[in-house]
Amino acid sequence: MKKEMDKVIVEVLGLLASEDSKGFARFFDKKHPAQVAEVLSEVSPMEAWSVLRYATRDLRAEIFSHLDLNFQIEIVISLGRDEVARLFSDLPPDDRTDLYKRLPEEVQDSILPAMAQGEREDIRRLSSYKEGTAGSVMTSDYATLTVDLTAAQAIEKLREIAPDRETIYYSYVVDESRRLLGYVSLRDLILAHRDSKVENLMHRNFVFARVNDDQEDAASKIQKYDLIALPVINGGDALVGIITHDDALDVISQEQTEDMEKLMAIGGSHEMVAYMKISPWQHFKNRVGWLIGLAILGLVSGAIVQGYETLLLQFAVLATFMPMLADTGGNTGSQSATLVVRALATKEISSEDLLRVLWREFLVALPLGAVLAVLAFARVYLFAPEMPEGSSLIVLGLAVGLALGAQVVTSTLFGALLPMGAAKLKLDPALVASPALTTVVDITGLLIYFTIAKSLLGL
Repeated sequence: MKKEMDKVIVEVLGLLASEDSKGFARFFDKKHPAQVAEVLSEVSPMEAWSVLRYATRDLRAEIFSHLDLNFQIEIVISLGRDEVARLFSDLPPDDRTDLYKRLPEEVQDSILPAMAQGEREDIRRLSSYKEGTAGSVMTSDYATLTVDLTAAQAIEKLREIAPDRETIYYSYVVDESRRLLGYVSLRDLILAHRDSKVENLMHRNFVFARVNDDQEDAASKIQKYDLIALPVINGGDALVGIITHDDALDVISQEQTEDMEKLMAIGGSHEMVAYMKISPWQHFKNRVGWLIGLAILGLVSGAIVQGYETLLLQFAVLATFMPMLADTGGNTGSQSATLVVRALATKEISSEDLLRVLWREFLVALPLGAVLAVLAFARVYLFAPEMPEGSSLIVLGLAVGLALGAQVVTSTLFGALLPMGAAKLKLDPALVASPALTTVVDITGLLIYFTIAKSLLGL
């Protein structure tokens, strides 16, 4: 795969060196815009833009939209104001707004005066919505109709505006105040009698999002109801934008990436940036904070072991089973936490279901703990360790088995309790589930183990 990519890069750089416009035309014709963007991301920003100059304006904007956002920023910063203004006017409203919001302030102030007034106002309006909301990911590029149009008139209008719209499969019916009344699909209009009124064709029961709704909730609606686009309305029920299915996929992927990184105690912005595009220093900053905090918290585990130092000196064989308890507790707790975090993310459960979830996990943990306790007892009894004089192998097996069984139950309950508790406190469940879970399980596991061992062994 890499050899193939290197070959294409050499081809592109050769076309650039020879200024072969016909060669570029053939290259663009046989490659999807996303494939072209993948190739250009491997060259310098200036080389990438030099290649894009050979594409038509529409194709250039489409290829540019597929580039990584940080790479887009590098290109824009290197261009002149007028060239950036032309590029911005060709980009879809949501893409150019995302790019604009991440540009340095001096670049923002430079390019806005060079743009048409309508485009300036559109950028200002779309960029005013808080990050993470439906308003921040919507586009103003949509089609509207009025109730008085016939099907034939509506189709004719869509034919006129289609080149400037991202999608026309759904057309949204609005009144004079732009209040959303319903929608019609292109299929509805084509199949209807030419004189049928839009008012009689439109769907009045529709799914929508409000501008301040969470972007993940809005994307979930598109996924749940199999929509191509989702209308976004403001507090006055006026249509202000739509979220398209491709943007919803980006949101879902971003949220999944964020949850996965938080589960693994990785900080940072959690943007969808290729691993190799992030510097080692940035990787370091994203990871070090949680690791330091957890390492400090891990000192508690050391203090517990130190507190039972006399017990370990008298019965050193106990130390050989500590890794098994820690690993098993971590594994069972992680299983529980993963399932609960996913259920919270998909809205299958909420923080109000805390007791129900804990009871369900307890019913799962009991047989799991029993099975693993039997295995631990068998491990001790069948592979008898060297015992201090006068001690009972069966009692040791019982101590290890009971401790492991109790560890499984408590770890499973903590795995459910931590994310549910975080949701109750309006925190991100993924942020505390895995990082905190491992340390908590280690601490509780050691306390359980040494308490049971000390009681049963009579030490």
